[in-house]
Amino acid sequence: MTSSIGNPLIRLRDVSKCYELGARRFTALRHISLDVDHGERVAFVGKSGSGKTTLINLLTGIDSPTAGEIHVAGHAIHQMSQEELTVWRGRNVGIVFQFFQLLPTLTIVENVMLPMDFCDMFEQSQRRPRALALLRRLGIPDQADKLPADLSGGQQQRAAIARALANDPPIVVADEPTGNLDASTSDEVMSLLGSLANDGKTVLTVTHERDVDRFFTRKLTLRDGMVDGDSAGVLKVCA
Repeated sequence: MTSSIGNPLIRLRDVSKCYELGARRFTALRHISLDVDHGERVAFVGKSGSGKTTLINLLTGIDSPTAGEIHVAGHAIHQMSQEELTVWRGRNVGIVFQFFQLLPTLTIVENVMLPMDFCDMFEQSQRRPRALALLRRLGIPDQADKLPADLSGGQQQRAAIARALANDPPIVVADEPTGNLDASTSDEVMSLLGSLANDGKTVLTVTHERDVDRFFTRKLTLRDGMVDGDSAGVLKVCA
């Protein structure tokens, strides 16, 4: 077995995920072993059904592996209970969804504050100023007191990225973040996600975008539930 040099932020060993569909057993991921280092910008690519979203769900603790081990920042998340995973995820992972998932009855700034309130992060007096600062960084400070329905798709995705950064997590995960955006706005969002590594974030993105090399330092290709290619070479994928 080969592995990346040093202590990786994320380490998977012989991870598989199976689903029971009635009398049929479907294997979504097959014996995946790989490392992701601190500060990497990784794009997971592959055809629909290749296992990309399943892998992301395992890395974030949204789903659990059928077999194998998943260690993230020294935590064996495959051994955690759902309650433990909820607390861990809220403090360590920021998630950006394809359909934004902003609460429609809350203003944009309130949506960004929500993770801080949920995880009791930062002093209460600091939360709104922090949320406004994140919206300013994402280029939409003037949208802070509007409802999500009043924003364009690109503005909503920027707000979703701000929300993902609310608790200053070391890992940011985006699942098809440009799926509902036009080409120009898609480039802007992908560039924003890629730039988060400059702050020391590790960025993991599931995408169908073809030109990911402009925004990400590493591309992992999945096929039939297995890693079929890794632009970082053999030192990052373990046999």
